Amino acid sequence: MKKLYSFIYMLGGIMLVVGAALYITKWVWAPYIYIAGSLMFGAMQMMDRYTGTNWIVRRLRRQQIVGAIALMLTGVLMLVCKHNEWILCMLVGCLMQLYTAFRIPQEMEKEG
Repeated sequence: MKKLYSFIYMLGGIMLVVGAALYITKWVWAPYIYIAGSLMFGAMQMMDRYTGTNWIVRRLRRQQIVGAIALMLTGVLMLVCKHNEWILCMLVGCLMQLYTAFRIPQEMEKEG
């Protein structure tokens, strides 16, 4: 089951990048690819629970979830907005994901 979750997580990340890149070409289906990828990516992050007691990791996990929600909201903005407002939302989500991707492993090393 863990392999399936990893596959969905990776496929969602790839679809995020492909959907955002294709959106620049004004392809009609690009936002839908992005939304599907963000839902897969975000769902897998939300299913990955932290059951430890380290409050720093708990805070970082909450930040990671907020970043995933921002990435999902980006897909909606791609459909609704006429200009490039979605880029700011995607930037916030990506920065939160990047920050937590480096910080969580550091804190987990200190813990165990």
